[in-house]
Amino acid sequence: MKILMISPQPFLEPRGTPISVFQRVRGLSSLGYAVDLVTYHVGQDVAIEGATIHRIPRIPFIRQVKVGPSSAKLLLDLFIFWKVLSLLLSRPYHVIHSHEEAAYFAGFLAKLFRVRHVYDMHSSLPQQLRNFNYGNIWPVVRLFEWLEHTTIRNADAVITIGCDLEAYARAINPLVKLANIDNLPMQQVIEGPPRVGAEQLAAELGLAERQVILYAGTFERYQGMDMLIASARLVRDHHPQALFVLAGGKPQQVQRCEALVRDQGLQDTVRFVGTIPIDHLNSYIDLAEILVSPRIEGTSVPLKIYTYLHSGKPIVATGLTAHTLILNNECAVLTDPEPEAFAAGIVQLLQNPELRRQLGHKGQMLARERYDLPHYLAKLQDVYDALELQPIPEPTAIS
Repeated sequence: MKILMISPQPFLEPRGTPISVFQRVRGLSSLGYAVDLVTYHVGQDVAIEGATIHRIPRIPFIRQVKVGPSSAKLLLDLFIFWKVLSLLLSRPYHVIHSHEEAAYFAGFLAKLFRVRHVYDMHSSLPQQLRNFNYGNIWPVVRLFEWLEHTTIRNADAVITIGCDLEAYARAINPLVKLANIDNLPMQQVIEGPPRVGAEQLAAELGLAERQVILYAGTFERYQGMDMLIASARLVRDHHPQALFVLAGGKPQQVQRCEALVRDQGLQDTVRFVGTIPIDHLNSYIDLAEILVSPRIEGTSVPLKIYTYLHSGKPIVATGLTAHTLILNNECAVLTDPEPEAFAAGIVQLLQNPELRRQLGHKGQMLARERYDLPHYLAKLQDVYDALELQPIPEPTAIS
């Protein structure tokens, strides 16, 4: 069975959607499907058995792609469209499996070439426009709303990540084959031992005798980095040995946060380590006493939460829908999204080793019961079984 997957993302980068795409490709390949993935020229090359990666031509003046809508993505998506069209004209497929905004043209191409269309919905794109301050451009938002609704109504199947998106898509098309498939913890997709051990990492970073509070992820505004840094100052007043290790962020984002740290005199309390390789993540987690997710906006579950839970380490997170879709007070400390409350949650855990152990254990049990590889593959297979795939049709000739 041949699948043409379309991902308008850097592939691979250590952040949410690209890693989710990686998990989809790996999962479908392990189920016996042959996957051709069309993606941007930007990203780390990875080898996945049963999959072939087709990149658009290199564009010299675009070396990175920021999270969220941008003019660069519009240009890159045009190249994606032509790459997809050329593949459809040159070889047969059973399914077009599209991610994010690629679904808006993938549905049209699926009808034209008489193949099935699976829409992998990581978020509501009109909501993303609002989150990234494009909400005041109402004609654009309305256009994306129309495109999104049309895509959901016409897709052969829709995959969502998170119960909120599942309910949203179901309200638009109650009859569509719809599956909510949560992401996997990174521990279940990283192959082989880490390139650096926790003890070596601690020595390199000078973390001896420090209580590490780890954040790993992007530094976008909605992630709440300013709030996290403000809370670090309050935590330091109670626990001078606490050390906030912040992993991720583009260089300019890190520089901005470093300036905030200097302004507040927190150079000995907050450490930036930049974007870390995916296979280093487990070692950083092993060093941590507490894992944090200070997000201040959004409804989609951060991929880091699945990884945090699986680690068995205690979590402090804001009480937003993005977290409460998975977390509760039995497996995490949930706080209001403001510095005083977030700092109080961290201090509570630093002062109570038994509570740290209990929360970490319950979180790990939850991850093993609900967010493991067999459940993931079974749901993915169920989506494709429902498509009732027929023999590959002859390609449509276009004169």
